[in-house]
Order: sequence, then structure tokens, then C-alpha cells
Amino acid sequence: MTPTGPLSGIRVLDLTSVLFGPYAAQMLGDWGADVIKVEPPAGDTWRYTGVFRNRGMSGQFMAVNRNKRSLALDLKHPDGKAALAKLIPTVDALVTNVRPAAMARLGFGYGDCAKLNPRLIYAAATGFGQDGPWAARPAFDEIIQAASGLASSIGSDDEPAFVPSLIGDKICAMAMVGAVSAALFRSERSGQGQMVEVPMLETIAGFNSIEMLGGHAFDPPIGPTGYKRMKNRRPVQTKDGWLTMLPYSGDNWCAFFEAVGRRELIEELGVRDPVLRSQNIDKVYDRMSEIGPTRTTAEWEELLLRLDVPHTAFARLTEIGEQPHLAAVGLFADIDHPTEGRIRQARPATKFSESPAGLHRMAPRLGEHSREVLREAGLSETEIQAAIDSKAVGAAVQEP
Repeated sequence: MTPTGPLSGIRVLDLTSVLFGPYAAQMLGDWGADVIKVEPPAGDTWRYTGVFRNRGMSGQFMAVNRNKRSLALDLKHPDGKAALAKLIPTVDALVTNVRPAAMARLGFGYGDCAKLNPRLIYAAATGFGQDGPWAARPAFDEIIQAASGLASSIGSDDEPAFVPSLIGDKICAMAMVGAVSAALFRSERSGQGQMVEVPMLETIAGFNSIEMLGGHAFDPPIGPTGYKRMKNRRPVQTKDGWLTMLPYSGDNWCAFFEAVGRRELIEELGVRDPVLRSQNIDKVYDRMSEIGPTRTTAEWEELLLRLDVPHTAFARLTEIGEQPHLAAVGLFADIDHPTEGRIRQARPATKFSESPAGLHRMAPRLGEHSREVLREAGLSETEIQAAIDSKAVGAAVQEP
């Protein structure tokens, strides 16, 4: 299937592993770019993380590596280095989460690559900004959640807690996609490449600070850190299940309390005034918990829809494909992978009216496209076979 997204015609080298980098590169592929995933001979370690039918093709790996071709290269071998050097002039962008010092030792730091391709967008996914004292440290999601203050926000200063999702990696991946797209736009206009760095700690600390600095957004501070509503919001138990409902404006709150026969709470909780409502938010949620069990989830949904109050029942992960809106828009699709059988994935959520994003390649087996990509780089069949024989290149068996 030919890519139709807005980045169709753009070529990207993906020298990333695990989640941050691969998710960013997949989004570029979803949006139409030809993404070449360069992996070591043993493969991206994410291939072996999670549940799989066949070793090296876990569901987690396939979820962030579709719309890519796999080229297995040993970048410590001279022939592997030579192959990558031939590819760099043919691409528009290179995305890497190998630590910059290690890339430089391999001979593929930004300066080295810019000599091979002056228009190259060289995007480095780093744990910590390279102008700071932690530049050389390794980073993983929980390291960043801890160092950014996010874990303190989720729990407390005295007892921090992690978000039970690799949210740091995924947020930073989205930041990387925006940064690479912006740099590509500038390159199209100016003809100049550049280095782009997306450091995880700075990205997540800034992201978390929006509401969580609280009174410390002022100098000197005029109140505590945090956002009180975040600490108090919780699911509402109904007569037969769970619901989240959030009357938002003063009018919304008044209409809600009148409809449930609790008009006295309008004055008691000060819901007309956003400042008073915010100050009393813990009491507001306490009252919601008392009111919730008086109706079934369906009865609540009928009332709240009529009042135009934001609400929804909770979707179970085991039934996420049946969530009414997601089912109607077809977010999750069951697709046939040529080697992994029937799999389920979410389609690209972003929509482009004239250049639709889409799924045009299944997640590749390790080295599935090695020969194909190296032919495109100008290597002869003899050179490719010699590189395979020397173990500088890995190629999947029965490669198309």
C-alpha cells in the first residue's frame, strides 16, 4: 500500500529502540514517511518485551514499529558503518536515542552526518539536555517521572508514585514528531539541515509544571504547589457500576444539583463562583460520591446527556474496542500480519482531509528489508551478500 500521509516522499532513518524513539518514528511513518528502522543484529530489545506468538515479535513491539522497514546492521563492524554512511545522504531525517557520545564514537554524531548530508534533520532523543551536568546519564521512564516531579504530583512529596503507564516516553515521542516535522518544514524552505534534541527530563518537567506549579508559578510563591482538583477527583460509584461526571461551569453545576434534588448544595459549596468551587473541590467530590449510588449508570447517562454535563462510563481495557465512540469511529482494527497472525492495533488517530494517514506496512521482522534497503543505497548483490556473510548485515530468511 502506497503511503498517502502529508509526509509522503520524506525518508527517515530510525536508529532508536524501546519506546520513545520508535513511537515517534512510527508516527512519522503513519503520516506517510518511508521509515527505515536500523537495528543491531540481535534486534531492538522491545521485540522481546511483552507477550508474543513468535520470539522477537511482541505485541508491544508491533504497536510502535508498523510502517517501517527493518535493516539489521552491526555498526561496530566496518561494513555495517559503510552501509549506514551510504544511506545517510539518501534520507531527510535521522532519529536516534543512542546516547550522543556513543553515536560520536561510532562516527555518526551530528557533525559527521551533516558532512554526508547538509540538509539532514538529525533528531536526538535524549534523557537529559546535553548542555547540562546529567548529559551522559542513561534514562528510562521511571527515572524521568521521578526527576521531573511527576511522581511527586501523582503521589505526594512524602510518598511519590509512578503513573502506571510509560507516559514520559510517549509524551516525549509526540514532542519529537512535532520537532522533526517543524525542522523538515524549515529545511524545505531554507535548504538547511539542523540538529534537533528532545530531552525527556526537560520535556516532562515543563509538561507537568503547567498546572502543578500552583502557587509556585509566582515569585515569591503565593500558595502551595499542585492543583487541588487533581488530588480529589475520583470515579463516582453508581448503583450498578462506575461513572465519571464533571459539571464544569457554574450554570452546569446549578442545573445538576437542581436536577438531583440537592439545590441546597449550590450555596453550601459555592459552585456558582469558580474560585469558591475550586476551594471546596474536596467537599464537592464527597457530595458526588454520596449522590452517585442513587441511580444506575444508564440512568445517570440519560440525565447528564440531557443536562449537557460532561460524563462517561468507564471502559474496561478488556473491552476497549467496544467503547461506543471508539467502536463507531473504528479506532481499533483486527488485521492479518503475514507472520504473526491476527493482531489488534489502534489506527492513527490524527486525521488529514487531503493526505490521510494510514497503515501501509505491518511491523517488520528483524532484517526483513535489509537487502531491499541496501540495494536502494547502491550496493551490489555481491557487496550485500559479503556484508551478510561477514555478519555486518542481518537479513531475514525468505525475505521478499
